[in-house]
Amino acid sequence: MRFRVYTRLKYQVAGPAYFLMNVAVAKNKLQSVLEESFQTSAKQTEEFTLDPAGKRIHRLTVGDGNLEISYQATVECFHETLGVDSLPVLSVDALPSDVTGFLYPSRFCQSDLLARLTVHQFGSIAPGFERVTAICNWLYKNVEYLGGVTTSSTSAFDTATEMAGVCRDFAHLAIAFCRASGIPARFVSAYAYGLNPPDFHAHFEAFLGGRWLLFDPTRLAPQTSLIRIGTGQDAADTSFATIFGAAQLQQMEIGMQLADSSQPAPEYTVAAISNLPSFS
Repeated sequence: MRFRVYTRLKYQVAGPAYFLMNVAVAKNKLQSVLEESFQTSAKQTEEFTLDPAGKRIHRLTVGDGNLEISYQATVECFHETLGVDSLPVLSVDALPSDVTGFLYPSRFCQSDLLARLTVHQFGSIAPGFERVTAICNWLYKNVEYLGGVTTSSTSAFDTATEMAGVCRDFAHLAIAFCRASGIPARFVSAYAYGLNPPDFHAHFEAFLGGRWLLFDPTRLAPQTSLIRIGTGQDAADTSFATIFGAAQLQQMEIGMQLADSSQPAPEYTVAAISNLPSFS
């Protein structure tokens, strides 16, 4: 399925300042960037890829005044629906080495502090796809999706206490529950179809049956519409802007549309969805 995405950002800067921007679509075998454009008024721009998942950073050197950033891309993503009976939790000794790191607690996903709650809420549910689905269902039912009640420092433990938050908070708490269950899980920042109002979105992936599967406990966007930007332990690894210097965000526009209006719009599903590597 093909989509068009765009981001427009405007900052007021008291320079000099340096920006690490993570708004470009990740380049990997799970999605193909057919065309794109990154434009900025920065004095100096450098692009580099930060990790094997294809997360790309634009490093900007900025002086005093306004900074404008415009990014747009046409992307084709590939997904596969899997049978849930073949999606068990792998034992630690069977996990690929690059997956084991996603079992550990992290800054925003304190799975060690939530171990007792995890056992209380989900211990009777078979580990695997059924448990991760139950985690998502519990979050959707019990945690209120509410803006303005959390900050960039809110953690999974905080969300479990306050029982309210936005997409990053839902993802953090789901990841913590998964890791406390012995299921590797990772945070993903993304463009997502149908968000109202449009914004950067956060979801997570759990490693089951030897595959990373997509989950979104907010149910705000179809899984097959999620275009990956960054992947990491938690939101600290995927901030769309990391700024060194004095800068104030003045304007932000984000959008996503079907690249072909004749194709059917994607819909949310409870099925097991995995990114399908493209070999074209």
